[in-house]
Amino acid sequence: MLLKSSLLKKLSGMIGILFIMVTNTYAQKINGIIYDLESSEPISNVSIQNLKSAVKSFSDKDGKFSIDAAMGERLSLFVNGYTPDTIFLYQEGVQRVYMMRDGKSIVLNEALVTRLTDSRLDEEIRKAKEQGQIANASQYQGGIRVSPSRLFGKKGKAARKNLEILVLEKNNRIIDRRFSDKLIASLTPLEADEIPLFREQFRPSLDFIETVNDETLKLYVLDSYKKYKSNKK
Repeated sequence: MLLKSSLLKKLSGMIGILFIMVTNTYAQKINGIIYDLESSEPISNVSIQNLKSAVKSFSDKDGKFSIDAAMGERLSLFVNGYTPDTIFLYQEGVQRVYMMRDGKSIVLNEALVTRLTDSRLDEEIRKAKEQGQIANASQYQGGIRVSPSRLFGKKGKAARKNLEILVLEKNNRIIDRRFSDKLIASLTPLEADEIPLFREQFRPSLDFIETVNDETLKLYVLDSYKKYKSNKK
């Protein structure tokens, strides 16, 4: 009986330690800063909520926030005067989030598009398709292919240009979720400030990233690094 009680205590202790380890692994702190999309000014008092755990936080006067979350989860954002938004956590490090003012139409360019959240990017793609009256714009395994349909007039041309910029950004994000900072850093001696340049030079195609296995992708990174190093000589 005494032996059984001792074993139960040990088992309870082990379960407790395991629970703490799992909880700590899950509940990592995600830090971020929220800005106005066009002015880049920080936004205070933004409500940030983890859609899985319902944990909530608010941004401070400098737009900074911290919340318990894990990679692969989603955070909802809300503040008066701005369009509610949702971000998907897939890159480690400080999350820089840009929110759009309510009812605000924006003039898109390559720099501005990189600031859009994934959900806002999808919405702008939808609007560009509608404005250009594009038929048969198809989604392909998470990426998007631009329809070859002809667009007429200045508005049509502008919509087509916007769509091209938006689609390129969306596809780049799909690629970079696998061709990530973490993967590149694990296989090369590149410093953190060198990785963005390396990625821009050697980002693979969407078709490649959606069909290749992990081992082949690693070989691609190593081969690309050899070329990168050779080009710098």
